[in-house]
Amino acid sequence: MKIKAAVVDEKGADFKIKDDVELAPMQDDDIQVKMVASGICHSDEALRKGDAEIGYPIVLGHEGSGIVEKVGAHVQNFVPGDHVVLSFYACGNCENCLKGVPTQCLHYGENNLSGVRPDKSAHFTEDGHDVCDMFDQSSFTTTTIVRERNAVKVPNDLDLRKLGPLGCGYVTGSGTVLNTLKPRPGQTIAVFGTGAVGLAAMMAGKISGCTTVIAVDINDDRLKLAKELGATQVVNSKNEDAVSAIKKLTNGYGVNFAVDTTGVTAVMEASIKALAQGGVSACIAVTPHHIDLDTWNDLCVDDKSVIGVNMGDSIPQIDIPRLIEFYRQGMFDFDKTEKFYKFDEINQANADSISGKTIKPVLVIDESYQF
Repeated sequence: MKIKAAVVDEKGADFKIKDDVELAPMQDDDIQVKMVASGICHSDEALRKGDAEIGYPIVLGHEGSGIVEKVGAHVQNFVPGDHVVLSFYACGNCENCLKGVPTQCLHYGENNLSGVRPDKSAHFTEDGHDVCDMFDQSSFTTTTIVRERNAVKVPNDLDLRKLGPLGCGYVTGSGTVLNTLKPRPGQTIAVFGTGAVGLAAMMAGKISGCTTVIAVDINDDRLKLAKELGATQVVNSKNEDAVSAIKKLTNGYGVNFAVDTTGVTAVMEASIKALAQGGVSACIAVTPHHIDLDTWNDLCVDDKSVIGVNMGDSIPQIDIPRLIEFYRQGMFDFDKTEKFYKFDEINQANADSISGKTIKPVLVIDESYQF
């Protein structure tokens, strides 16, 4: 079937809305989803400009929300009319999936970042030529087809336009804290970068019972929002040294945990220097940059750890409903970071994301949707 999609024709090109993209036929374990909205993530930008490459042309987008239109013969958990949020695909059968860690799926790369479906077939074509996909999802479309394991059923009494970013940015930041770092009540955490991922990590620190939750950024407006969302202290690292400020706020010790969402070398290194003895820093940005570690003083003498976390070590079918419950209780106000754009405003929305003008742009793909 023909669909409308935002296509990046070549490395670094703008998004181009096209209405002649052909969607692959459904398979037995597929669900067809009419897209309502999709968040724009910095990972989309990394692939668009070529920091990481799948191939071109490509349809990006991996924070989609929509309504199920059709289901394949083998689909058990969805019916037409279900509201869903889309996330990454994990095979469910490899050793790591069976251990309950789908973000470490042994086939994660080939299933999500190879540009083709898990069975190696093309998700989309244009004029008979294959068009690459992302996350076996490609949510910058009016309709898409995903595997059952890509989808998470969500309540139909919530605004679907708001929920798509739960599939990546919000579950990545919160999951890094809730699933991986697992702070105990009374411990301390600093989050570097107050974009969508950072603010989600910060709110998760508050939910976990951290009594000191420090947000670090160079944007006063974002720091003001961080305070509103639960930061106990904020540091503008443009005006003062972040490490010194964090040490001062923690009686000279540093924090038990740090999360870097910036991917900037100096900031990642600061997240390690700001740790207390025995502390852990999670560096979770998609970045081409590297860090210089003092293995003697930092890793050995001070017993610090530096870890990477993919997608918040999340199980979307468990973690997304958990975040929705936190949201209902007023503990995870992720929608305060969002701004809606029309689908054909995708290039402006992406530019506003890059510049920091908008924390989480959300493309409203189906303007007829009513909540």
